[in-house]
Amino acid sequence: INLGEDFVAILKGAEPFLLYGSEKGVLLIHGFTGSPAEMVLLGKHLNACGYTVLAPRLSGHGTTPEEMEVTNWANWYNSVRDGYHLLKGICTSISVIGLSMGGLLAIKLAIDNDIDRVVALSSPIYIMNKAVRFIPAPKDCKGRYVPKKRRQIQGVDSIYTVAYNKMPLTSVHSLLALIRHIAKHLPDLQRPFLVVQSKNDHTVKYHSAAYIYRSAGSKEKELFWLENSGHLVTLDTEKEIVFAKIVEFLDKDRSNPI
Repeated sequence: INLGEDFVAILKGAEPFLLYGSEKGVLLIHGFTGSPAEMVLLGKHLNACGYTVLAPRLSGHGTTPEEMEVTNWANWYNSVRDGYHLLKGICTSISVIGLSMGGLLAIKLAIDNDIDRVVALSSPIYIMNKAVRFIPAPKDCKGRYVPKKRRQIQGVDSIYTVAYNKMPLTSVHSLLALIRHIAKHLPDLQRPFLVVQSKNDHTVKYHSAAYIYRSAGSKEKELFWLENSGHLVTLDTEKEIVFAKIVEFLDKDRSNPI
């Protein structure tokens, strides 16, 4: 089959996934330069608890860094919106959970749409890497990439950590623009909200979580701290604690439990 010159193959393990359960749906959103792979274990856990789970692949992710370079946060958000509308076709209620940048996109989705509950995991307002403030102007970033280091999580199969090992500087600019956008609009968030953050995160400064929690307009909101995990809390040593906390939050005040 001739797929044409513009076809870009999806990396093995980076495919979106859908797990059928009840009419209560959960949309899972992966992080910057990552893929749905990092949400698989959480997705399986939620599905075992009865939820229908959809994890879309964000535009420009899970293929090549070169493809990511020509996308921006509006494209990534459109991928989330597409997933939301697909899930809405098979579920009567939808909650959204995002990891890292995915948490910012989850917040925006919950501001813009009819979302039941929203969870942000390891989401950035303040980034640990000091070099981010010295990147060139956007016009000088085309075709430029920087390495992206990921800590190998002991005991976790590499199939769950499918991600790029370099990131386009143009995409970093877009991530920073998304952070500014969400920081400005956090008071507009009115849905029940759970923020999860590890104090041992070496990617996101942990006081990002306090800022997000404090600024969110939600009347029902909770900040849940982890002590030992790194950035990828869906895969790290306290993942079972994270999964249990998320299920407890999603099930809260349900008159018709799954």
